[in-house]
Amino acid sequence: MIAKASIKYRKGSAQKARLVADMIRGKKVEQALSLLKFSRKSAARDMLKLLSSAVANAEQNPELRDVDNLFISRITVDGGPMMKRIQPRAMGRAFRILKRSSHIDLQLEEKLETKA
Repeated sequence: MIAKASIKYRKGSAQKARLVADMIRGKKVEQALSLLKFSRKSAARDMLKLLSSAVANAEQNPELRDVDNLFISRITVDGGPMMKRIQPRAMGRAFRILKRSSHIDLQLEEKLETKA
């Protein structure tokens, strides 16, 4: 069973969001929630909302057996469109400022217990 959630056009660079994504990739949902709650990165707040949304999506699925067995199977952070701005500089020059955005996709899967 797979549960998905995504954020499109999130304000902030994809490079900074990937640091947070790497921190929670492959972890169980409870562990990832606690890591995101206490992280000081600004992307962690958005990923916390994204993860709780994916868990809520999983709870609505009738195929789900146990919410406690969910783990983050896939999380991708891609760059979105950039807003281009101009910063005036000395002697009539202009420097470009890029306001970056990112897209984040998250997938949860149920870890199957193997009885050996």
